[in-house]
Amino acid sequence: MATSDTVADLLTRIRNAKDAKHKYVDVKLSKLNQSIIDVLKEKGYVISFLVNEKKRQIRIFLKYIKNSRDNVIHGLKRVSKPGLRSYVGYQDIPRVFSGLGIAILSTPAGVIEGEKARELKTGGELLCLVW
Repeated sequence: MATSDTVADLLTRIRNAKDAKHKYVDVKLSKLNQSIIDVLKEKGYVISFLVNEKKRQIRIFLKYIKNSRDNVIHGLKRVSKPGLRSYVGYQDIPRVFSGLGIAILSTPAGVIEGEKARELKTGGELLCLVW
């Protein structure tokens, strides 16, 4: 069955895998999903990821705190949904837990995190929050 919201599916799969303490999770390959995972890797929320073009999947290797089975990602929240898009200007980009988390946006400059969007003074669609 095809999913209508691949970003929500991505976030749900990551959330379920971290709760089950899996080392990795496979998600559907899409340019948007790959861009979001790039941001998560850049900010240190995942170790790495592998793209399998043949299976049309991305394998994400989750990051856990050393000497503990606690995941680096504590929460994920989808903001902009297919039925209700959420757009923000660069002044209105939320600070997640006073800077302990990140907001991921789709902007004319690509999919970037909130602080970088503020620096570039560009707004866009607020895709999700990660903390």
